[in-house]
Amino acid sequence: MKNIRNFCIIAHIDHGKSTLADRLLSFTGTTTVREEQAQLLDNMDLERERGITIKSHAIQMDYIFEGEKYVLNLIDTPGHVDFSYEVSRSIAACEGALLIVDAAQSIQAQTISNLYLALENDLEIIPVLNKVDLPSANPEEVTDDIVDLLGCKPEEVIHASGKTGFGVENILKAIIEKVPAPKGDVNAPLQALIFDSVYNSYRGIETYFRVMNGEIKKGEQVKFMATGKEYNADEVGTLKLTQVPKQSIKAGDVGYLITGVKTASEIKVGDTITDAINPTQNSIDGFEDVKPMVFAGIYPVDNDDYEELRNSMEKLKLNDASLVFIPESSAALGFGFRCGFLGMLHLEIIQERLEREFDMTVITTVPNVSYHAFTNKHPNTVLLVNNPSDLPEPSKLNRVEEPYIKATIITKSDFVGPVMSLCIEKRGQITNQTYLTTERVELTFDMPLAEIVFDFYDRLKTVSKGYASFDYHPIDLKASKLVRVDILLNGTPVDALSALIHADNAYNIGKKMCEKLRQLIPRQQFDIPIQAAIGAKIISRETVKALRKDVTAKCYGGDISRKRKLLEKQKKGKKRMRQVGNVEIPQEAFMAVLKLND
Repeated sequence: MKNIRNFCIIAHIDHGKSTLADRLLSFTGTTTVREEQAQLLDNMDLERERGITIKSHAIQMDYIFEGEKYVLNLIDTPGHVDFSYEVSRSIAACEGALLIVDAAQSIQAQTISNLYLALENDLEIIPVLNKVDLPSANPEEVTDDIVDLLGCKPEEVIHASGKTGFGVENILKAIIEKVPAPKGDVNAPLQALIFDSVYNSYRGIETYFRVMNGEIKKGEQVKFMATGKEYNADEVGTLKLTQVPKQSIKAGDVGYLITGVKTASEIKVGDTITDAINPTQNSIDGFEDVKPMVFAGIYPVDNDDYEELRNSMEKLKLNDASLVFIPESSAALGFGFRCGFLGMLHLEIIQERLEREFDMTVITTVPNVSYHAFTNKHPNTVLLVNNPSDLPEPSKLNRVEEPYIKATIITKSDFVGPVMSLCIEKRGQITNQTYLTTERVELTFDMPLAEIVFDFYDRLKTVSKGYASFDYHPIDLKASKLVRVDILLNGTPVDALSALIHADNAYNIGKKMCEKLRQLIPRQQFDIPIQAAIGAKIISRETVKALRKDVTAKCYGGDISRKRKLLEKQKKGKKRMRQVGNVEIPQEAFMAVLKLND
């Protein structure tokens, strides 16, 4: 066990951790020249296309250092704020972390956030300054920033380049010398932490775990403590580039387990695996509970695909434990699911994965957050409102509380003005402003979570020319003056387009929604009125004009009354058609509501 090292890589998005992981794999001979490719551990097409890591990946490397053979278990993590749950899981399975900072971009919000997560778990931090070969790199200044943040010595910061492979040997040396060997008792009862799982359509669910105590052998009976179910360990092994089956895996090591389980709900990430005959008494404290930030309805385009969508979502949940969903139904869209996501990027990725991996075309409703409502009848009883249609009538409503977050934004000092304007427009209140260096400022705001759900991140990048980084965590709930804006098409409310909005912005947003929908809803044989309403009060209206046949074309000359008679007849027909006609809403209309500022 003294020759095992478990470590993860943490960094802000786009600071080069996947590229550095590629260099570590090739340097230790884990991959051959033929197998090498950029972002080797990112095995989803989506990750490669966008250049981001969505899932953490585990891989084992063998490395000989000063004549001794070491086993290094690397877990690569995502950098985007929406996937911080993945990071917390990886950190729980490790003893050390490489903290990577881009020599050109310096320390960003997510660098600090992930660092605090690692320090809370008592991980040994190894600072690495990446991309030192870039012409725009500023190694001396950024090294000083890292020293200020960590309180380490300047010579402890390893200079490296993921592109050229410079400094990789020093990183491996630091991992072996600084990261502590795992503690654990091989003779104690089996205790292993599940940190990930993947669905394989041929073999069932593959569970990835880290053994804390004892050992797990092929063929023995194992028990999952959260569900209490027992299974036979058909295959155990370690994770190289492909899976390597072994007879047993001992304390301190990381591996995979196949039990032939096909039901997604039976395996929970964060659960403890133990021996069925000689079980451990204590389950392992896993990682922080997942807190969905954004809720949206996901519905199949065709109602007959509901069961198929449920199966797809369950398989996706195995692969992404931070997805939360419960069934719900909508008058406009039929049966579907109310899903909880960690942020807007997470929502986008899930939607895209459903389409690519499971061939499911889905309709997504307007995202919103979870509110607490109180009625006049029971002013102390909390009603949880995840869907705008659950909000009680304005006459019965006492108050609504909405979740607030503490947002940390790090930006260049040139952009402080535009960033502040954006946050104040989003009902934010500035609580702190700190100059990290003469060039870089850290701004702290208290703001409503609902305001950052839609387009905040994109607009923040725009006003700061891409230089601002953003991180947030929830603080508490505050009473707010919120109203439900309903959209009526042809006099019928469409519940999937309802939104809870602050009373001061309701008129503007209602007006913009009506204008946007007028452009997107195709013209029919009858006029379609689009209205925005708060309760019974209409606040805005647009009309999609009818397609009309020129019924007076055959009248040339003659009395005006002949023309009028034909037009009146057409008008009656249109009126009757409008009573029986129903309006199809295109998928773009649901998504367009999010992009009202474009």
